[in-house]
Amino acid sequence: MAELVVLALPAGPAFVTALRRVWDRGDAAFPLDLRLPPAARDDVLRAMAPHALIDSDGVEHRRQGGPTLPHGDALVVATSGTTGTPKGVVLTHEAVVASARATSVRLGVAADDHWLACLPLAHIGGLSVVTRALALGTALTVLPGFDAEAVTAAARRGCTLVSLVATAMARIDPADFRVVVLGGARPPAIVPPNAVVTYGSTETGSGIVYDGVALDGVEVELDDDGAIRVRGSMLLRAYRDGHDPKDANGWLDTGDLGSFIDGRLVVHGRRDDLVITGGENVWPDRVEAALLTAVGVADVAVAGVDDGEWGQRVVAYVVPAETSTPPTLADLRAAVKAVLPAFCAPRQLVLVDHIPRTTLGKVRRGSLSP
Repeated sequence: MAELVVLALPAGPAFVTALRRVWDRGDAAFPLDLRLPPAARDDVLRAMAPHALIDSDGVEHRRQGGPTLPHGDALVVATSGTTGTPKGVVLTHEAVVASARATSVRLGVAADDHWLACLPLAHIGGLSVVTRALALGTALTVLPGFDAEAVTAAARRGCTLVSLVATAMARIDPADFRVVVLGGARPPAIVPPNAVVTYGSTETGSGIVYDGVALDGVEVELDDDGAIRVRGSMLLRAYRDGHDPKDANGWLDTGDLGSFIDGRLVVHGRRDDLVITGGENVWPDRVEAALLTAVGVADVAVAGVDDGEWGQRVVAYVVPAETSTPPTLADLRAAVKAVLPAFCAPRQLVLVDHIPRTTLGKVRRGSLSP
């Protein structure tokens, strides 16, 4: 059986060395997010129940530990979902290799390509850059974190492939890379020609749909309500508590809703995020994109609130560009109605100092309150 070893190290060569060491002896690794405050870090470690921890000095410390893992398990990764309660996703070596191969085939990764990892390694979007490079022997550079100057310098030194979120991509010239793999939160309105928009999750071991088309070996289907289900060899084995969310035939309910348009998957959003107002479906992402075009909006999130008349009403939580002259509800409604049906326009405006988001930029809608 395999033990679970925490990698409590900053991103960099030492992290990669420690990961190799854990794998070489047949154990599984859990990358710890060092940005967590001590109490939250303790909560995560308690939930994951590791058997050892490697600290920033490279010293391994034994812990009480929970159940051991089957041989073949490679990683346990905390979900980066919007609920604020992470679960440990168990990925096998087989799944890691399957993801690496499918991704590399789709991107046309060649012998002279070079991956750059600059997103947090505690999340699958950053970690999968490292694991696919290790799995296939592709050149790899790991930065301590995202820094626009360092990322640009890495591209000039020969890095050709990078995984980014939209906010990070906006701070560099994407043309510096051969391919930018774009994940996390909503993509920008204009996507550079060398950027690939991905859809996936921690449970799918990274992105499994690229520009609306499933990777080789991945199956995607929609039920009658538009719920997205996926199946493939790169999916999780189970959660750390032993629960397997897949059904008897290997299908995983992603919790997202979508549709196929011209053969490409269009993801509308999380099932729980859908706002039904006056019997009409409203997707927050689309409304947020419209609101960002309104004058005076620096950041925005949209959610539904129970309403006696409409069932739910659309509420816009706005960070004003200038606190002295915030946008009005009428301004916001006009911006939305210019591009979307009138029922999508917010019926309430809440001014806030910031929008609660995950590390990868996804809105924590459960933390919004009118």
